Amino acid sequence: MFSPLKRLAFRKFRKAETRLHELNYLFWECTSRCNLHCLHCGSDCHVASDHPDMPVEDFLRALDTIQKPAKNFIVALTGGEPLLRNDLETVGLEIRKRDMRWGMVSNGHLYDRERHISLLNAGMGALTISVDGLEESHDWLRNKPGSFSRVDRAIELAAGTERLNFDIVTCVNRRNRKELPAIYNYLNAKGVKAWRLFTIIPIGRAKENPELNLTDREFKEMLDFIVERRKESGIDVKFSCEGYVGEYESKVRDIPFFCRAGINIGSILIDGSISACPNIDRSFIQGNIYSDNFYHIWQTKFTPFRNRSWNRKGPCADCKDYSECQGNGFHNWHGDKSAPLVCHQGKLKRVN
Repeated sequence: MFSPLKRLAFRKFRKAETRLHELNYLFWECTSRCNLHCLHCGSDCHVASDHPDMPVEDFLRALDTIQKPAKNFIVALTGGEPLLRNDLETVGLEIRKRDMRWGMVSNGHLYDRERHISLLNAGMGALTISVDGLEESHDWLRNKPGSFSRVDRAIELAAGTERLNFDIVTCVNRRNRKELPAIYNYLNAKGVKAWRLFTIIPIGRAKENPELNLTDREFKEMLDFIVERRKESGIDVKFSCEGYVGEYESKVRDIPFFCRAGINIGSILIDGSISACPNIDRSFIQGNIYSDNFYHIWQTKFTPFRNRSWNRKGPCADCKDYSECQGNGFHNWHGDKSAPLVCHQGKLKRVN
């Protein structure tokens, strides 16, 4: 656990960040099409996969409403699978013309040398690729034989490019949890520098497959694995931003838990909707670029993101950790919103 003094200072920092709400990270859900049918996909299943891709011009008009972007502002292309679009280089060059940075989140299935070079030439500076186990478990979760060999090729290309800010994300589930040491060794051998681990939130397809959900003890074991690996000098291993983990906070992260959705993170969804992280419940949509000025919406709305007192109910009502947790990650609030779908601190307390 971070010291009481550091926690107090961080609360003040978090309050100041919320009041300022500087936009640092903008997701563009540039397509809802995907070449895989992953068992754990958390994308909003109410959005049809055949929804037309948003034209580049429409996105750029919304982007241009940001008159003075933050110095560390970055656009992240996501989906669906962005590589199904053949015009990523066009939008990438346009983003760079605006003196902004951009990156991409991909399953890596279509990432080959030709596309790698063209994306780098278009100014791509960051790339996140998913690896969800060794060959058998990765292909099982991705629901596509041969997926691991494709992603292995993508890692070879990305990890060997010094100018690229590259990391791996892994969805830890009951089938791959015992492979974590082997995955670490595999990624280390590939030259990967950063690895983020996350677990299942029961939304989208994931809620239909209980095999994906770690037990409370298995969740603790995953955190213990991260703690041990962070003592080593190899890959920078972290737990993702999905939730507050109490006494593990200082051991699995560099800074205390802070869900920045709607505070520093925004998104433009496939239909033009304006929100924060793309997996957040669609009931939290704040506007639409086809009827609203994107940056005006960012500056003047997002109230439920910036004042989260509405979620102090159910198990959160009397929780002594609420001042640190603030109801956990925002994407934990779906459905009737009577309680977070997952309380990570609760999982740890049940083990102890």
